Amino acid sequence: MKRLQPLKIFVTGIGTDVGKTIASSIITEALEADYWKPIQAGDLESSDSHKIKSYISNPLTHIFPNSYALQTPASPHLAAELDGIRIDLSAIVEPVTERALVIEGAGGIFVPINESETIVDLIQKDYKVIIVSRHYLGSINHTLLTVEALQNRGITIAGFVFNGGVNEATERIIMDKTGVPMIGRIEQEPYFDKNVILDYADQFREALLSL
Repeated sequence: MKRLQPLKIFVTGIGTDVGKTIASSIITEALEADYWKPIQAGDLESSDSHKIKSYISNPLTHIFPNSYALQTPASPHLAAELDGIRIDLSAIVEPVTERALVIEGAGGIFVPINESETIVDLIQKDYKVIIVSRHYLGSINHTLLTVEALQNRGITIAGFVFNGGVNEATERIIMDKTGVPMIGRIEQEPYFDKNVILDYADQFREALLSL
């Protein structure tokens, strides 16, 4: 799975609680990649990094520490303010690795990290973005808005991960309108553990290796 220039995948969502961490776990496992969440707001004892560690089976993945670990489960700009600090984009330095790297955002792309910058400003030109879209009323609009905003910034979109069971009408219209392919679909599972993540990793691997 090594390549001359390691693959860097930025996982974002169309909003909050759409399944970014589960998708990140699957992608990380499929590629035996390293993982980094630049900004964690709240739940520091059971953070997304902790969840990734609990879901991963392979022995190669390295989980890098957050650049900012904030106490309050809130928008990063507010969580930082409550901690008495300001998030400085220049202090968020991508970790060095020779492996593929999965970077997980916080919320959607326009979640503010300070008074002038948002999550989209974390996305570097060599990142390939995977958008997690959860099926709910309004998700088509939120997904299309996310795609258009990324495309307007010249950011490469690698594909969608659809979450929440099969909804062919929703998935078809989104892919037809955007031309963005589907990496995979996450069903409405009763639970997630290492075995479930490993099964999805096997399903997603071929599409991910083609990126």
